Amino acid sequence: MIEWNFVEQNETKPIELQPAPEPAPESKSRGFWRDMLETILMAVVLFLILNTITSRVRVYNISMQPTLKEGNLLVVNKMAYKLGSPKRGDIIVFHYQGTMNEDYIKRVIGLPGDRVEVSGGVVRINGQVITEPYLADLPNYAGVWTVPEGDLFVLGDNRNHSSDSHDWGFVHQNWVVGKAVVIYWPLDRIRLLTSPNLVQAAP
Repeated sequence: MIEWNFVEQNETKPIELQPAPEPAPESKSRGFWRDMLETILMAVVLFLILNTITSRVRVYNISMQPTLKEGNLLVVNKMAYKLGSPKRGDIIVFHYQGTMNEDYIKRVIGLPGDRVEVSGGVVRINGQVITEPYLADLPNYAGVWTVPEGDLFVLGDNRNHSSDSHDWGFVHQNWVVGKAVVIYWPLDRIRLLTSPNLVQAAP
């Protein structure tokens, strides 16, 4: 009679995990410089995009007080009027007389076709008094202007200390750089330049 001997091998040898080989110093260096180059390229692309759609300007005079003070830094949306049209109450930056040498910042009061009248300390648009809660003081001058097609009538919020459309006339819309949207400096003045700084016709 033949006897078969079966041997069970229940015990398994432990598998020894070998540590991953250290990357060569050259490989580490190449990875570092590649990451650095990608970061720099991304920063440059973001800067170019932001520079295309916005600009940063500093306020140098008192013509827009109390809304804007000397030294305030603003973000200007350069795409605002490529995608839409100016509205009464917008604060705009424009190249005066179309030159790049001198920028002005004022508030849009009259749109093309509007009849703007200043008298008795109030502004009327097409015969209707507008409310202006942002004014430093009421205008002490008078006049009547009809805004031509393609132009804007602009005034400073510091009415009696502002060189604007009541002095030198209208602003061509193709002189406009963009719409001021944010005060970002100083930090205690950070805010959006939106309502209630909008001109609204009184009922």
